[in-house]
Amino acid sequence: MKRTALLAALFALAGDMPAFAHTGAGITSGFVHPFLGADHLIAMLAVGAWGAMLGGRAIWAVPAAFVSAMTLGGALAMAGIGLPFVEIAIFASMLVLGGFVLLRVRMPVSAGMTVVGLFALAHGHAHGAEMPLAANAWIYGFGFVSATALIHALGAIAARFALKTRAVRA
Repeated sequence: MKRTALLAALFALAGDMPAFAHTGAGITSGFVHPFLGADHLIAMLAVGAWGAMLGGRAIWAVPAAFVSAMTLGGALAMAGIGLPFVEIAIFASMLVLGGFVLLRVRMPVSAGMTVVGLFALAHGHAHGAEMPLAANAWIYGFGFVSATALIHALGAIAARFALKTRAVRA
């Protein structure tokens, strides 16, 4: 019951927040961007937490799949190649990935990498399409990718701490 209430609260919060994330043009704005959008922040924390919960090589492979596919999605957008249902996929990523963490879903690492990779394509595409016009894609992208990796690490650290202290039953 508590998990359902927490999940509902997270999605209500994300749906009610204005989109302030798409401003600025340099490495700093690229780095700050992922922290400003609740939809992206929730999904990226969930990726790190879920990878840590899966354990073994998933702790780095699942987040690495997200970062790689997100980069590809951004490159597709900057090349003018559209993807269908990007915003729906981003919203679904919060539901699915957050649900995976809350329900402690287990699956093979390769399947987990595929799932997060599909969602990451949408996240990357959205950011590539909405990158500030004045931004250098390499510099802004480096900041964005670095922040994404950091958020994954924060999610993993939080999950490992929760599991170690038995705040969450494995």
